[in-house]
Amino acid sequence: MRLMADEVAVIVGAGPGLGAALARAAGTAEMKAVVASRSASSIAEVARSTGATPVQCDATDGASVDALFEKVRRDLGVPSLVVYNASRRVRGPATELDRAAVRQAIEITAFAGFLVAQAAIRLMLPAGRGSLLFTGASASVKGYPESATFAMGKFALRGLAQSLARELGPKGIHVAHVIIDGAIGRAGANEVGKLDPDAIAATYLQIHRQPASTWAHEVDLRPLIEKF
Repeated sequence: MRLMADEVAVIVGAGPGLGAALARAAGTAEMKAVVASRSASSIAEVARSTGATPVQCDATDGASVDALFEKVRRDLGVPSLVVYNASRRVRGPATELDRAAVRQAIEITAFAGFLVAQAAIRLMLPAGRGSLLFTGASASVKGYPESATFAMGKFALRGLAQSLARELGPKGIHVAHVIIDGAIGRAGANEVGKLDPDAIAATYLQIHRQPASTWAHEVDLRPLIEKF
């Protein structure tokens, strides 16, 4: 898919790593980028470094998510690319995990992804186009010891992406899930064994550009030394 004039990209879960890289990539592609997070200070810094528009949003709250997308629609237009990039980890033995912390982590990692997708889809469907991308992790396909919470959240997010892809693909909306199988490094640092966030972001833009006859649903990214 060729990028169109006045395209709008919305990145939910935009911190200094991959979120900032996605905003930079969108800007380089001459897209209007919006970065959203519950942390006002985090998105303010990302906005300063990338030129994106910051919007504070609690992605686990439906009203806050709806307000984000209404502001985007009103101020910039219907988004053509939406990325859900937020997650929360809670580590430790299953017998010692705090139940409230586990619930909150799953809400951020998975349920909030549904809320963002729902709001984005409601805008995209009348236009019959758009890309909805979800950031996954090694935990999307492998449950590691003392990482049950992250595995539950990421497995659920992957299932959401699969279901939405089958539902929305015939309606012109490209849904894809990107597995980040490894640690993300600093932009441009070329750290051994870590994924460059700018290179990851470039892959997201490549997915967004794909012709409808060859849409990818799941892309697995890892550094060259990472084991399968």
